[in-house]
Amino acid sequence: MSSLTLNASIVRSATCAAGERRIEIFDTTIPGFSLEGRATGGKTYYLRYRDQHGRQRQYRIGDAKSITFDIARKVASRLRGRVALGEDPAQERAILKAVPTFAEFVEDRYLPFVKGYKRSWKTDESLLRNHLIPRLGRMHLDQITKDDIIAIHHGRRADGAAPGSANRLLILMRYIFNLAQKWELPGVIKNPTKGVPLFEENNKRERYLTKEEAQRLYAALLESDNKMLRYIVPMLILTGARKREVLDARWEDFDEARKVWRIPMTKTGKPRHVPLSDGVIQLLHTVPRFPGCPFVMPNPKTMLPYVSIFCSWNTARKAAGLPEVRVHDLRHSFASFLINAGRSLYEVQKILGHTQIRTTQRYAHLSQDTLLAATNAAVDAAGIEFLPAVSTLILPLNNPEILS
Repeated sequence: MSSLTLNASIVRSATCAAGERRIEIFDTTIPGFSLEGRATGGKTYYLRYRDQHGRQRQYRIGDAKSITFDIARKVASRLRGRVALGEDPAQERAILKAVPTFAEFVEDRYLPFVKGYKRSWKTDESLLRNHLIPRLGRMHLDQITKDDIIAIHHGRRADGAAPGSANRLLILMRYIFNLAQKWELPGVIKNPTKGVPLFEENNKRERYLTKEEAQRLYAALLESDNKMLRYIVPMLILTGARKREVLDARWEDFDEARKVWRIPMTKTGKPRHVPLSDGVIQLLHTVPRFPGCPFVMPNPKTMLPYVSIFCSWNTARKAAGLPEVRVHDLRHSFASFLINAGRSLYEVQKILGHTQIRTTQRYAHLSQDTLLAATNAAVDAAGIEFLPAVSTLILPLNNPEILS
């Protein structure tokens, strides 16, 4: 190890003596700036310094064949300035090297995480495999920009996908980067999806059963060849539960004394508790029990939950004159019945298990009769009585004699 005022000539002439494997020459003008020469002929510029904790650090500036001495010297000078300000260039470089690619993060961290709680993780896997990994897979997370996100989001729409389909990609990418930040992944200091708006979706279908339609549907259920359908559909209407939650329900999850149904696994991956009305309890009392079967509404042929009830449901809804009503519309209807009965959005949100009030507002449909009743209540509260012959005061205004 020696110290000299390094210049381009010294760099060119520096060689290892016989028997030496390497030499190191430190610059006398920039502390820590050095040239390492090896017996193989290779030469590399370095900067050595101590970090804020007093530990010796080494930063590789570059190969002498790739960068000139003047450039290496300027880089060394700039790095010394950063060190003086308390920064640690070597640590920052190590952090950047630790940032995984998008594909690595998805495979090693994201999918193992969501598989443990998210029931729809296979949908995520499909979207990642078909749309996101091919575009972002080789990029490191800190390299992905807002422009990349917008290009994928808008590109999906330009390919003919519906707004909802394109939005699912944006929502998935937003969630992935939120997790990376939450887990304090090195190098991920911002979410590139922030500020990218969703496409407006105008295809959200609103369909709610009226009281008369619900009664007509129930009459059709009683005629169904599927004898369990007469219990399954009313359970959906009276609880607002999702189809799979009702089909997979077990007797052990119902606490009649406390009037609560504990659904152990929901769409969000978390358990929730549904209050049981007197009507639901009466319904449960009428449901036939099968010895040794833990399920509330199993397929009597298999004693297991139905894989699908579409055929029998389709027959019943057509018989009731409601061919357009979907099973999920029963959940909509439950929310509508609650709102029309004067219950608050907060109550509906809790019962349906929504995490966002915005979702509840879609279900919370008010019937026209309820709105008219509300407006009439305002008139009654005002206490203003209008004369029955107000129009007679208006008609004479068309008389020229009065206007003259």
